[in-house]
Amino acid sequence: MSQKSGPAKLPSERIVRGIRRATRKLHSMSRSIVAAIYQKPLYELPFWCPDLHRQKEIVRRIEHAFAATYRLAAQAARALLDKLDQAILAKAFRGELVPQDPNDEPASVLLERIRAGCDAAPAKPRGRKRRAVS
Repeated sequence: MSQKSGPAKLPSERIVRGIRRATRKLHSMSRSIVAAIYQKPLYELPFWCPDLHRQKEIVRRIEHAFAATYRLAAQAARALLDKLDQAILAKAFRGELVPQDPNDEPASVLLERIRAGCDAAPAKPRGRKRRAVS
């Protein structure tokens, strides 16, 4: 492939030009639907590819963009989970997580019953037991 002198074309212009040439060549092969694309004509088509340094720079930028996207997604997920935790706790305290049984006694009655049971039970001595000295 020989280089023609003249104004330098931008890579995007070269790509568009190459695609147009390839499309014309494929259309010239057949005026109807292409049943198959053969390897030999594809090898003959000109295809522009950036140099290795530019390819590495493109890959670096894409990886950087993906890393930033993943970081943002993780932050958003954490924020949503925090809100979800708060919402679940709020519903639990309001008694909205499970259907309520109308036959259940209110919490205030249950607490009074527990207090009465504690008051009626004999007080246990606190602290360590003393061992007899022999």
